[in-house]
Amino acid sequence: MDAEILARVQFTVTSGFHWLFVLLTLGLAPIIAIMHARYVFTGNPRFERLTRFWGQIYVVNYVLGIATGIVMEFQFGLAWSGLSTFAGNVFGAPLALETLVAFFVESTLLGMWIFGWGRLPKVLHMVLFWLITATAYFSAFWIMVANGFMQNPVGYEVRDGVAYLTDFGAMLSNPMAVNAMEHITGAALLTGGAFVTGVSAYQFFRRTTEVQFFKTSLRTGLAFAVPFSIVTVEAGFRQFPDLNVAQPMKMAVLSDYLQPEDRGPYTVAQVQDMMVAQHGPGDYVPPMWIGGVYDMMIILAFFMVVFSLLGAGFLIGGFIMRSRGAALTIMILIPMPFLATSAGWVVREVGRQPWAIYGEQLTSQARSDVSEGAMLASLIGFSTLLAALALTNWFLIARYARRGPRDTDLGSPGSAVEHQPAMAL
Repeated sequence: MDAEILARVQFTVTSGFHWLFVLLTLGLAPIIAIMHARYVFTGNPRFERLTRFWGQIYVVNYVLGIATGIVMEFQFGLAWSGLSTFAGNVFGAPLALETLVAFFVESTLLGMWIFGWGRLPKVLHMVLFWLITATAYFSAFWIMVANGFMQNPVGYEVRDGVAYLTDFGAMLSNPMAVNAMEHITGAALLTGGAFVTGVSAYQFFRRTTEVQFFKTSLRTGLAFAVPFSIVTVEAGFRQFPDLNVAQPMKMAVLSDYLQPEDRGPYTVAQVQDMMVAQHGPGDYVPPMWIGGVYDMMIILAFFMVVFSLLGAGFLIGGFIMRSRGAALTIMILIPMPFLATSAGWVVREVGRQPWAIYGEQLTSQARSDVSEGAMLASLIGFSTLLAALALTNWFLIARYARRGPRDTDLGSPGSAVEHQPAMAL
């Protein structure tokens, strides 16, 4: 592999690993915020236990996710100095705002929430987590603003070979950022719901004695998974008209996998001729295999809708609490959103190739002048570190999920602890 391919693989590895952490963080935050609010306003100790149980999983994922974000920042500075030189004046501001929100504001609020159990007034303590949830999505929005510019550059001008921001409002309202933010918001809420649903089903598979606890968790998870499985699909299809305008080549490549009404107006050959006329000689066709990845994403999206509805049916009939087969079936939901959204990111990013900034800067122009050996060494080092962080995260989450709500580490033990016997149904 040459240095450019290694740099692209490194970006894929670092961003892909980081995205898995971010997705679960965004998905769990609103669910925990609602559980916390229900505890504060009802006084039901079950919701306090729910908040503590899912909150400790959130904290583990958040902390290790921050570490993967730092790794991603290092690789960005190492491998893509050309991109920063050309467009740093444009998306440097949203990336700086994202860093301030995620690494300072959100982290500070989370620290106050973690150590505020029993020390802060209940309402204030609850408000802290709602602010954490808001800052998480605010942080994600700034990332999508920066990425949206790379997908569809707007609100800028190029002077002496450097891009300068001229219209911040145009950048904020970029349809490639706004529509994508709607799509990943739905995907994140679906992921959180699927994760809570799947873990709850796992506890029923193990014949938990915490029946009421995990029945409430299951109900809450499905309340997110069912509607947002549908919302996410709908939001994805709504991106097609803007993609036809901003990235006709991507739509041409995907046309064989789309319904006739969704297909772009041009063929791959037509768009290639148009881009050669506009940008000069070159191969402007992204890898054709992205169509297969897109197809996989759509198949997974279909199954997520089906399994979410199936879980709701099993819950209504109480079947999932009695049948290990039903519980095992619903556990399949857990990995689906992670696989589907990873496929979506591949289609979005690889489908933009050979452009780093669509129509403005080629990927070959965006990378740093780093030797092949240095890129290979950094790829191995970053990949090893990320794999270690991911394995640690999954091990700790699995441990907490398996242990259940007893002896929760987050906060001090509540004064009232509810233990419902299995026969409570």
